[in-house]
Amino acid sequence: MRSVWITGASSGIGEACAYRYAAMGCKLILTSSSREKLETVAERCRRDGAADVRVLPYDLGDPDGIKLLSREAWNAFGGIDVLFCNAGISQRTRVEDTPLPMVRKIMEVNFFAPVALAEAVLPLMLDNGGGRIAVTTSIAGRFGFPLRCAYSASKHALYGFFETLRAENRSNGISVTMVCPGRVRTNISFNALDKGGGKHGVLDPGQDKGLSPEKAAAIIVRAIERRKDEVLVGRSELLMVYIKRFFPGLCTRLAGRIKAV
Repeated sequence: MRSVWITGASSGIGEACAYRYAAMGCKLILTSSSREKLETVAERCRRDGAADVRVLPYDLGDPDGIKLLSREAWNAFGGIDVLFCNAGISQRTRVEDTPLPMVRKIMEVNFFAPVALAEAVLPLMLDNGGGRIAVTTSIAGRFGFPLRCAYSASKHALYGFFETLRAENRSNGISVTMVCPGRVRTNISFNALDKGGGKHGVLDPGQDKGLSPEKAAAIIVRAIERRKDEVLVGRSELLMVYIKRFFPGLCTRLAGRIKAV
């Protein structure tokens, strides 16, 4: 009976994946900054068939306690079979309106936290004979995207780190799945940082028309279970990933025309 640790589990993709794993009878460890929301998700997971559920609320923007958090998660069920680093924060600001503290905040949650989690859990997985690590990136991690300079940078960085982790440890029983969503109907735009550092407070029209979290979760969990290296999640917007690969000049021109909100 596998144990799965999901960060960003109180809403959106993380919540939907938690229900998916619950229906598979897994043991779940759920993390986000809101205990109240996690308890609500945990209760449904129990109803949906999870073998056991533990709630570990934590603000991943605080690096100091991540090592202890990881040890608590590991000890919850005596091991972790799947680590899904899904928590993230976005922005809706131009480069000239994005101060360095905002860049650092976004990088802390989106990049340094997954790195710290992986570095804490990986040695334990190796001692345990292997495991699966998944991390939520974005199509904005494949090419620059208007109003997302720090967000896009953080998602690009995830590819560099976790693809290296995979290359070094594939033969040791560690799989790494890069989860690359396009537009999925979550709260990430609502909670994105605006020019003043507050919440954007709007569900972007493009995102509102995106894939449902439930459909995204079905795609994501299947990819993790099959140990796929990467999974693209979305609709027609995913074409930009292939345009970037085969027609980089065209991608540059099209990116500048994207309606970013």
